[in-house]
Amino acid sequence: MNGNEFGRLFRLTTYGESHGEAMGCTVSGVPAGVELSEAEIQKDLDRRKPGQSMITTSRGEPDKVKLNSGIQDGYTTGTPIGMVIQNKDARSGKYEPFITAPRPSHGDFTYSAKFGTRNWGGGGRSSARETVNWVAAGGVAKQVLEQSEYDVQIKAHVCQIGDVVAEDVTFEEMLEHSEENEVRCADPEAAEEMRDLADKHQKEGDSIGGAIYFECQGVPRGLGAPRFDSIPSRLGQAMYSIPAVTDLALGVGRDARTMRGSEYTEDWEFAENGDPVPAGNDHGGLQGGITTGDPIYGEVTWHAPVSFPKTQKTVDWETGEEKEITVTGRHDPVLPPRAVPVVEAMLYCTVLDFMLLGGRINPDRLDGRAGEYDTDYHPSSPQNDPEDAETHAKTIDED
Repeated sequence: MNGNEFGRLFRLTTYGESHGEAMGCTVSGVPAGVELSEAEIQKDLDRRKPGQSMITTSRGEPDKVKLNSGIQDGYTTGTPIGMVIQNKDARSGKYEPFITAPRPSHGDFTYSAKFGTRNWGGGGRSSARETVNWVAAGGVAKQVLEQSEYDVQIKAHVCQIGDVVAEDVTFEEMLEHSEENEVRCADPEAAEEMRDLADKHQKEGDSIGGAIYFECQGVPRGLGAPRFDSIPSRLGQAMYSIPAVTDLALGVGRDARTMRGSEYTEDWEFAENGDPVPAGNDHGGLQGGITTGDPIYGEVTWHAPVSFPKTQKTVDWETGEEKEITVTGRHDPVLPPRAVPVVEAMLYCTVLDFMLLGGRINPDRLDGRAGEYDTDYHPSSPQNDPEDAETHAKTIDED
């Protein structure tokens, strides 16, 4: 199976199935000299993990991350960073009826048709549980950017569930309010309505779709390239890789279809420092596929979860029967609340990759001091410190 990697210089490679032993990923391209905190990565994983509220799956996964390579004395060494997250609460029994009778609108049949087999527990590789790896990688990318000379900030919030639409909010309001409620909506009044709507569909044995608004502040101008390596094309790959995503809109998005050219075009003017800048930002911080220096913003849309306890119809290719099935188990009635950290993670991964590709951050080392070996983050030899004698490594002869 191909398609398990994302990125060019900052590269994420993942493995694992929903009900397998563990999820895991390798992150390559992290510069040396980044003080990497496992606890900070865990904070984002806790935002994504199941069982947070009544409108998320009740699967009891702690999603505890373990870093097992690429670190020395708390700093990155420039070598691949390995991370593993054990699956602790997999219950595959409820998926046995669907081994040869695929669930409607899932990846069951298409995976079997492609490979002639599949890991069927919990949806296997096609499960959204796999995004736990992406959030771990995003936590690494976030720390690289935070310790660089650039003030890149990324935030997202749930802007719509069903027909409930949040009011427009500022970036500061997203930072302040989006984590105050279970829906992760920065508009408190809309959040209550969204929660009620999710509850209603869950009680009816159904589900509902929604959308997330995101914004990236502080991304420098001049990142990206025309055509296949443009920022929009890479963001499209990042967002459409998230399970159940049906749409990505950047800038004014779908509204552009009704706008005249004279409305959509943004004149150039001089900023206070004398630099040319667009007079507005309907383009979402992007022109010609390259960043303008203005905030990058947009919306991502999810369809309703297709695992719900109402009766559905399928066919069993092993027995030749048509069947009525009920997809029982532990599933989210709406996806965007837990997808907010996934969107943020993929934005961090994408932005950092372009920062490395554009030479804004040195791919080898965060401090950019080429050829300098005596650094604050280089390990010291305990043999040079007599008071540290107990920490010396023992040789075979000493044993």
